[in-house]
Amino acid sequence: MRNIGIIGSGIIGLLAAHGLRKAGHQVTLYSDRTPEQWLQGRPTGTAARFDLSLQLERELGLNHWDDQVHWVEGAHLLVCPAPLNRLLTLTGRLSRAGQAIDVRLQSHRWMMDLAERGGRIHIESVTVSRLEEIAAAHDLTLVAAGRAELCQLFERDAARSVYDAPQRQLAMMCVKGPKMRFDGLPLVPVKFNAFPEAGEVFYIPYLHKDVGPSWNVLFEAKPGGPLDRFREARSGEQVVEIAKGLFRELLPWDADWFQSAELSDPNGWLVGAVTPTVRRPVGRLPSGREVMALGDTVMSVDPIAGQGANNGSKQVRNLLECVAERGDRPFDAAWMSATFERFYERHGQPTYAFTNFLLEPITPAARELLMAQYGSDGRRGNQSAVQRLADAFTENFNDPALITPVVQDQGRTRDFISRTTGGAWFAAFARGGLGVARGQLLQKLGLDPKHPPQRV
Repeated sequence: MRNIGIIGSGIIGLLAAHGLRKAGHQVTLYSDRTPEQWLQGRPTGTAARFDLSLQLERELGLNHWDDQVHWVEGAHLLVCPAPLNRLLTLTGRLSRAGQAIDVRLQSHRWMMDLAERGGRIHIESVTVSRLEEIAAAHDLTLVAAGRAELCQLFERDAARSVYDAPQRQLAMMCVKGPKMRFDGLPLVPVKFNAFPEAGEVFYIPYLHKDVGPSWNVLFEAKPGGPLDRFREARSGEQVVEIAKGLFRELLPWDADWFQSAELSDPNGWLVGAVTPTVRRPVGRLPSGREVMALGDTVMSVDPIAGQGANNGSKQVRNLLECVAERGDRPFDAAWMSATFERFYERHGQPTYAFTNFLLEPITPAARELLMAQYGSDGRRGNQSAVQRLADAFTENFNDPALITPVVQDQGRTRDFISRTTGGAWFAAFARGGLGVARGQLLQKLGLDPKHPPQRV
């Protein structure tokens, strides 16, 4: 049995604590808030999780809300290259559904679970000097403190960190009121609206700590663009009202759906920005002692792909495996680095690449894939060629290693289209192009583009 300290009581710190405790280790969690204070605070993000992450929660007995959530069955993507120009849609199904649960609810419950399972919990804000004492008292100290001050202990990896500034201005809100389905869609999706010149808007079914099934809405605004209107907001009510105006102006197809939206709780909103960053996993304290970063502390991604909690969960599974393999040997800097590198090669790099791919202008390869899948409707049991392409794109949110490398290379994309559809890539591309052209013509005539699955 090893003695392990963990700084941070968000999703990733608690997953690590529960996993290590289940493996028989002595675990001490250091949290800057009590379970009750978690319930009264701000959410730290949407925290959507897909099946690979949810599997770990099931294994650890932490899936307390499976009978309460509105499961995320897939994704509906709408691409608008110009205002009000609905160019094309993608409607894909996940092989197994995902979910988004209020992190405040989860941390509250998971902290109490940890105490019941023999984990120790200390409530305090950990400074660098206090971290020295904690590191001296444990065989391994993990820092899962998000992007807080302790993050600065870990050097930015300049070779892997593509950006040195935020790529989007963010506004997130937890809202109640909008109905839990969309007319014409045969599944409950993450609904994703992409405006290449302005940014992105998406909404996901969400289990709120107070109101239950509801929605989490995120605006990803390109700085200075038409979606970038939240910087001066000083209350959640302001954020929701600004969002309603943007729905009427830029997303009129869902404006009626969103019109009834109200803030789910006074603290259920965030405005800010994230600089996607990869850091080195080993932090050296003034004494020379070494601590290991976990979650957003070592790898922070823009929330555009919903990968933050998923990426952290995969880090935790990798950590648990590496701790088990280590036996009684010391958790030195070489082990910390090797543990992170194993994770990064399998999951971290594809996740970072996929997230950054969505932040950048669409590539010719991705354009061909989106065109080839046009016609997907997300209906259960649909085994058509276009649906298989759409489902593959959607499944990439569960495991970004699946097709992220494909959409970064035009040759590989064309080969993927051919293999998935069983025909020539160009035939699928042309067929989709004709459908898109039909929708464009209808819009020029002032008519609905009749994109799938609404198309008749």
